[in-house]
Amino acid sequence: MRKQSHGFSLIELLIVVAIILIIAAIAIPNLLRARISANESSAVSSMRQINTGEFAYNTAFPTVGYTGNLTHLGGATPCTPQATSACLLDNVLSTATPGGAGKSGYVFLVTGLVPDAAGVNTAFVSGASPKSFNLSGVRDFCGTEDGVIRFDPGASGNTPVKTTAACIVFNTIQ
Repeated sequence: MRKQSHGFSLIELLIVVAIILIIAAIAIPNLLRARISANESSAVSSMRQINTGEFAYNTAFPTVGYTGNLTHLGGATPCTPQATSACLLDNVLSTATPGGAGKSGYVFLVTGLVPDAAGVNTAFVSGASPKSFNLSGVRDFCGTEDGVIRFDPGASGNTPVKTTAACIVFNTIQ
């Protein structure tokens, strides 16, 4: 009489491993695309917060106008509003500048523009670029004092836009 084995044969284990690898090969690119999509959604939301912060900053500090520095829109807790730390954005977003840690895979930049005779910034451009192109995002975003968020297919090594002319050629987000 032959003894029955209750284990798995080598071929059965190899088949299971092959099936798992096939499923992983299908799922991993979809997970990366989902992460990029989530990062881009977060970047658009952050751009809206920055633009709203700029409008509030312009109202609160009319002698400065729009700020030319993203860090001026934030401030460390506990925050006391002043021109260099307006407490309008959370500190994570206000310090997510190029060269910094970023936020949700994106870096942000604010540029004050068109100073009048008194040095008051009458315009601004806010921009966002993926920190690691094709890993954290694939689109650049920007906004101006018109309040419209725009996007453009990014490229490796892009930095956030700094001029109105560079921003207005981007596509408008619907």
